[in-house]
Amino acid sequence: MSAAVTDLAALIGDLEDLLGPEAVSVDPTARRVASTDWAHMSPILAAKLPAGLADVVAYPSTPEQIAGTVRLAHRHRVPVTPRGQGTGNYGQGIPLRDGLVIDTSRCARILDIGPGWIRAEAGVSLAAIEAAARREGQEIAIMPSTVGSAIAGFIAGGSGGTGSVENGFTWDEYVHSMDIAPCTDEGSLITVDSGQCAPHIHAYGVTGVIATATVALVPRRDWIGLFASFAEEEAALAAAHELLRLDPAPRILSVDEPGVLETYPKDKAIPEGRFSVRAVIDQSCTTSASQTVTSHGGIVEAVREKGAAYLASLSFNHVTHRARKARPELCHLQVHGEALTTRPDEVRAVLPGTLLHLDGFRVDRTAGVDGRGLVGMLLCRFDGADALYAGIEGLNAVGVEVHDPHTWLLHNDNLDEIREAAERFDPEGLLNPGKLPSR
Repeated sequence: MSAAVTDLAALIGDLEDLLGPEAVSVDPTARRVASTDWAHMSPILAAKLPAGLADVVAYPSTPEQIAGTVRLAHRHRVPVTPRGQGTGNYGQGIPLRDGLVIDTSRCARILDIGPGWIRAEAGVSLAAIEAAARREGQEIAIMPSTVGSAIAGFIAGGSGGTGSVENGFTWDEYVHSMDIAPCTDEGSLITVDSGQCAPHIHAYGVTGVIATATVALVPRRDWIGLFASFAEEEAALAAAHELLRLDPAPRILSVDEPGVLETYPKDKAIPEGRFSVRAVIDQSCTTSASQTVTSHGGIVEAVREKGAAYLASLSFNHVTHRARKARPELCHLQVHGEALTTRPDEVRAVLPGTLLHLDGFRVDRTAGVDGRGLVGMLLCRFDGADALYAGIEGLNAVGVEVHDPHTWLLHNDNLDEIREAAERFDPEGLLNPGKLPSR
């Protein structure tokens, strides 16, 4: 127990006064659930986590209660870890120093919506935001493949997903503003606008707990699922790159080699032994997309009016989940770089049993449609951490950049900016301690 017993007892009493006894729990099961996320997808993290156990879990139901809860944690000098739906993959929501976990799932109202934006409380799911937006002729610009994730958790721990072909990453004009609960004596909500949001995006909550967020909406499309297959990888990749340049852009585009398909549910539209290209496209693009497939020697296996949600479950880290469930010896790396598509056999030769899953992404917002490319999940046999990290060096040598999914430490490009914000919003270092590396 990291917090002194007297401080913890005093905190629990104050939390019950603020939230009500029913919104504060020291039940062992509740504490274990609040101390676990999807880090089990990494064999390295699974061996280390959970590394801490919440002493108490609080369930605020309003943004003001989130702020008050963080303020009380600061008053009693108890570490505090914010949590959405626990769908993170890096242990970012696990309390390494025990203390208080704030579960934001009861703070789940959509507050307002307008042209190009929606404002929601921290615990609102992306599925609920999408439904509300579509009723208004809009849809959310980016959401993860796990649509039940909470908006604040996605902003604090995610990076992209459905919609990223056109709209890029969460730090690419996705977040318009946020209300942040600082871990200070004052503790009132602080509003940060689009120009100030960067240090709070993909920062695991170390720069303040997100209580509300206003995020980008785009015009609603009539999405359908296109399933295609190819005998040769080169043809599949050529078709995929051409499909990325459809207008409107696909909402999802995925490419899999035959070995990855073996871990998927059986589906006639995803024939075994072939390379699969799947895209969520606007209905108006059906003919041109089909022509693209056939022009590269592929077969349009199916066009499904209700295929979008299914294809989301065959994209991004959902692929890792399916692969490890079918083949527990596999692990994954998040990868990008031209070598994935120009020299895939060299890439596969670096680590044993390598399989490649690729997804479309807007990797350069300044380059128009030419900024769209393929990033991916590299699946390989796990032979221990040393072998995996030696493999990462080998991948770098052949032109593949790797984002390490086997650490809970932040490794953003703007770490100095995050550290400066943390000093302002969390001067005592109580917010999600252990996640922000020292200078």
